[in-house]
This record gives sequence, structure tokens and C-alpha cells, in this order.
Amino acid sequence: MLLAVLIANSEGNILVERFNGVPAEERLHWRSFLVKLVADNLKGVKNEELLVACHKSVYIMYTVFGDVSIFVVGKDEYNELALAEALFIITSALKDCLDEIVWKGLLENTDKDRIKRLVRLKTPTEF
Repeated sequence: MLLAVLIANSEGNILVERFNGVPAEERLHWRSFLVKLVADNLKGVKNEELLVACHKSVYIMYTVFGDVSIFVVGKDEYNELALAEALFIITSALKDCLDEIVWKGLLENTDKDRIKRLVRLKTPTEF
């Protein structure tokens, strides 16, 4: 199961989070743990370089993406390989959507449905 996807800024503030099957009382623990993990391990890491950790029998894969950190947390069949694939998909989707929203410094599209259609129309070689 994919337990969590979190995006945090460089100051450790959680910008976006999605938890699945994690009790509300455990979410604060995960937020704190992941922010500390970033502070301890991301110095000198290259953009989109994958890092892995294990905590309480779950896998954590994380990366730096520009000025933010992206974390995916999984257990059971969501091991390092599956989490690496999930991170690749997340970063690719972010890049593709940003390309459709802002093009050469101009706001190109603001309609969410149109952006989704345009991203789907990209050829596989553009990913």
C-alpha cells in the first residue's frame, strides 16, 4: 500500500500531503520524521536524485525537485522499486503540467481540464 505522498519546501513546511490508511494520530509523527530526514540528508543532493530510508517496517523514497522535497511512503509490495516509479511519475506529471500552464514566461493555460487534455496529447518521447 502507498501510505503517503508529501511535498515540502526547503524550510520543512508541508505544502501538499495525501495519506492513505494512516490514522490521524500518526500523521504528525510522519510529518515530523520526514522533515527531520530532509534536514539531515539532503545537503548536496542533486535534483531528482533518489534517496531511500526505512522506518517502522515501511519504505520511504524521496528526492529534491527544484526547491521542494517529494516523499513517497509505502509498505508491502510498495518497496523501493515501486516507490521509485511513483516518484518518477509524480515529477514527470509536475513538469508536464507546468509546461502547459507556463510557456516561456507567459501564462498559457488556466483551465484545469484543458491542461489535462494537453498533457495527455504529448507523445511518449516527450516524457
